[in-house]
Amino acid sequence: MFDLHRLRLLRELKHRGTLAAVAAGLSYAPSSVSQQLSQLEAEVGVPLLEPVGRRVRLTEQAEILVAHTEAILERLERAEADIAASLSDLTGTLRIASFQTAALALVPAALGLLRERHPRLRVHVTQQEPERALPALQARDFDLVLAEEYPGSPSPRPAELEQEDLLDDALQLALPEPAEQPYTRGPLAVLRSLADRPWVMEPEGTAARHWATNLCRTAGFEPDVRFETTDLLLHLRLVEQKHAAAFLPDLVWDGRPPSVALRRLPRDRRTRRIFTVVRRGGSRHPAILACRDALRRAVALRAPLP
Repeated sequence: MFDLHRLRLLRELKHRGTLAAVAAGLSYAPSSVSQQLSQLEAEVGVPLLEPVGRRVRLTEQAEILVAHTEAILERLERAEADIAASLSDLTGTLRIASFQTAALALVPAALGLLRERHPRLRVHVTQQEPERALPALQARDFDLVLAEEYPGSPSPRPAELEQEDLLDDALQLALPEPAEQPYTRGPLAVLRSLADRPWVMEPEGTAARHWATNLCRTAGFEPDVRFETTDLLLHLRLVEQKHAAAFLPDLVWDGRPPSVALRRLPRDRRTRRIFTVVRRGGSRHPAILACRDALRRAVALRAPLP
C-alpha cells in the first residue's frame, strides 16, 4: 500500500507547480517535501519526477498515481460530507474565495443569511481573482470559489470541479462624460467615439482584459490602456473624475443609482456569467449546500439597478 500522505504531496506538486510552492502551501520545509517524495518513489519502484531546468515535472507513472489519488480524495471528501449531513448542527470552517464585485455585492448578505441559520459555522472569506482562486481550489486551499466568465471567453472546466450558475451580470460602457446624442447611435458607434480616450482595464492575462480588448478591436480601435487594476471601484473613480473610460458590471453599483453615464454594449457582449465552483467530492457537503443557498437568496434580495 502506498502512503496516502506522500501521494497527496505528489498531487500538490502537480497543482502548485514547484516543490517550494508545495512547502509554502503546506507549511513544510522544502527538504521535507523532497524527502517524502523520494520515499514515495522508493515505495512505487519507478521514477516519479524528472528535472526540467531548475524545476521538476511529473513522469507518466506519477500522473497515473495522481489520477488515482484524486479519486481517493474525492471519495474521502464525500465521506466527510456524509458525516456532516448526519449531524444535527452545522459546524467547522468554510473557506470561500471571491472576486471583488461579488465580495462587495453578494457575500456580506450571504454571510448574514448563513449566520442566521448556522451560527456555529465559521466562514473565512478571501478576495482573490478566479485566475488564482480556481487553482487554489484544486489544491484544497478553498472550499468554494465565486468566479466569472466573460462573453467569448469560456473558462476551463476541470473534471474534478463542479460549477453552478448564480446570476448573469450586465456589463455596460461607462463614459467619462455624457455622449452627444447618446440614444441615436448604436453601441459600437458610441464605443468607437471613445477610441482616442484613455482607458482603465483589468491587468493583462485576465479574462476581463481579454474580453474588453477584443470588444474595442471589434469597434475598430486598439484601446489606450493607461490604468490597470483589478479594483473596479478604482475603475469607477477614474471614470467619475473623467480620467478614463471603462467597462463596468451592474454589481459594482450594489443597488445604488449609477454615478456615471452608462451605455449598453452589443447584444452578444453585454453579460458576464457568475457562478460558484467547488470540488466534485464536496458538492453535497452541508456547508457547501448552505452557502450556495445563501448566495442564491442574496441574489434574489438585490435591488434592481435604477
